[in-house]
Amino acid sequence: MSILADIFSATILFMIPLLLVALGGMFSERSGVVNIALEGIMIIGALCSCLFLRFMDASGFGPAHPQWGMFFAILVAAFSGALFALLLAFASVNLKADQTIGGTALNMLAPAFAIVLTWAIQGQGQTTILIPTWARITQDTLGVAVKENFFQAFLFKSFYQTTIWAVFIFIIAAVVLYKTRFGLRLRACGEHPQAADSVGVNVYRMRYAGVFISGLLGGIGGLAYTLAAGSAFQSTVAGYGFLALAVMIFGNWKPLNILGASLFFALFKILGSYSGSIPFLPKFENIKASEYIYLMLPYVVTMIILVLTSKKSRAPKAEGIPYDKGRR
Repeated sequence: MSILADIFSATILFMIPLLLVALGGMFSERSGVVNIALEGIMIIGALCSCLFLRFMDASGFGPAHPQWGMFFAILVAAFSGALFALLLAFASVNLKADQTIGGTALNMLAPAFAIVLTWAIQGQGQTTILIPTWARITQDTLGVAVKENFFQAFLFKSFYQTTIWAVFIFIIAAVVLYKTRFGLRLRACGEHPQAADSVGVNVYRMRYAGVFISGLLGGIGGLAYTLAAGSAFQSTVAGYGFLALAVMIFGNWKPLNILGASLFFALFKILGSYSGSIPFLPKFENIKASEYIYLMLPYVVTMIILVLTSKKSRAPKAEGIPYDKGRR
């Protein structure tokens, strides 16, 4: 029962950053801008929010008001990621630059910037930013009596405020995309921007909005990943931004499908991490470095799924094509 609770808790924990970042990529690509820079956005969001958490911890406000401290850190992660994403929006919309190259450049910039800034603040060679223990929701935080049962083992072993916000963000994203005028205009700009422009939709503004929302969610996803991965930020998110791109494609740019894909990929990642504790999984004891077989599992499954579903995936028609107002 304890192992099952650990697997279930960890799966949800690692599903959250995939879900948030993939939803962010969905908004950007639905507007017509390919956002390869999700990895870099996650790093910037995690960097700024972790530095903010350290500041809150040093000031004493965080330990005294842990949930307010986490709430403000989430806001910092969101807006730092959004500001970084605006670099891609400017290059893609205003300069009509190649979106793939622009995103790749931002992915290269982000970890280097994180290392330099961390060194400048903490001293040369200090590239790790420790996360305060009060950032996690515990029985003590909420004043709940400690009981040994499955529910509390799931809820309080690895539970952060980002999990709660991810639920609300998912619902809001689905409603906004399919039930509002903004969502209709955003999808129109990704499918046929000339037609959208002809009925008065500002394509440039909508594409900026899509990339900005992508940055908001990507920044929060960066903080969510850092909280899930351990007790410190180490200037990387271990390729989770690229994995979120695969989740988005596998989910066919639809919120509900992305939710299922996020859960699927997170489960395989956790099965790889807990493979030694699960009795019914084969151990491959005769194979050298067999512990890495299950650690490779989520990435191997990702490639297989993308190969099998790539023909059925339908990306927005105008995705990656710079909009020219004079072209019809």
